[in-house]
Amino acid sequence: MNTGSYYKLKHFIPWTRRNIYRLLVLATVPTVVFALFGIHWIAIPWPIIALVGVGASFIAGFRNTQTYNRLWEARKIWGAIINDSRTWGIMTRDFITEKQEGKDGPYLAEIHQRIIYRHFAWLTALRHQLRKPQSWENQSKPYFKEYLTYYKVPEWEIDIRDDLKPFLSQEDLEHILERKNRATQLLALQSEDLKRLKKKGLIEEFPYVNLGNQLKDFYNHQGRCERIKNFPYPRQFTSISLYFIWMLVILVPFGLLEPLSSLGEYGIWLTIPFSVIIGWVFTSLEQVGESTENPFEGGANDIPMAQISRAIEIDLREMLGETELPDPIVATNEILL
Repeated sequence: MNTGSYYKLKHFIPWTRRNIYRLLVLATVPTVVFALFGIHWIAIPWPIIALVGVGASFIAGFRNTQTYNRLWEARKIWGAIINDSRTWGIMTRDFITEKQEGKDGPYLAEIHQRIIYRHFAWLTALRHQLRKPQSWENQSKPYFKEYLTYYKVPEWEIDIRDDLKPFLSQEDLEHILERKNRATQLLALQSEDLKRLKKKGLIEEFPYVNLGNQLKDFYNHQGRCERIKNFPYPRQFTSISLYFIWMLVILVPFGLLEPLSSLGEYGIWLTIPFSVIIGWVFTSLEQVGESTENPFEGGANDIPMAQISRAIEIDLREMLGETELPDPIVATNEILL
């Protein structure tokens, strides 16, 4: 997530420079053929190109709207995770009480810490699963790789074992690392733990049901994230957007040749900059849409899951009465992940 007011041109233009190079070539070739070799029949009437432009504009606008919706849905899911995590923390602290067991405070504090720390582990495992690259994502694109020099993806910088170790017992850690869907199995461990505590009389019936419902909500949030992660923006819409936009930018110079040549001896050469400007607008729309459609892929526009998880950890540690808290995660070069 970019925390600045906007992307600066010194970042945005290099990010799109490969398209600019292509556009320069596409604009220069027909201009040179028209101006220096006198082959004027290559000029295309502008209304034809305008019709292609209408289709390209429509599909580009549609795609960017839908990719933004995927991003915003992901952000709403993680917003719900924040709220439900706070609820989980306070329910764990206040529903698992001394009254039923008659044990002392440290005994219950250990239980509260175990359950809440296991929740931190669930957040960690979920983040790592969502950051796992998929074949349709953009990690292999040159513009993606280059922009990684401005920030680091936390889940790619640390092994999941080391990331989970502070929150789990050695037995739970080994159990979870053997599983494929670790986040799912961590919630299953929570359920087992609650069941044991209920049998001991530490949780009454109604609070037990509420805690179980909270686990169900966490499963729902995880499933919604997995739906976005594992189902790409439909490839047919991606393809048609790509084809229409590049068809348009290829044709634009041919449509500008005749009207600009009428401006005078050197007017024809204005075809090159104007074609590049028009093409850059459309190809940038395409690239922005492409970089937005996968909100968990590790891009600069992703959901800041690590920052959200750290904020949750700080809140719940304070509920436990801890005073030595981890530092909040801050943006690097205005990028927050």
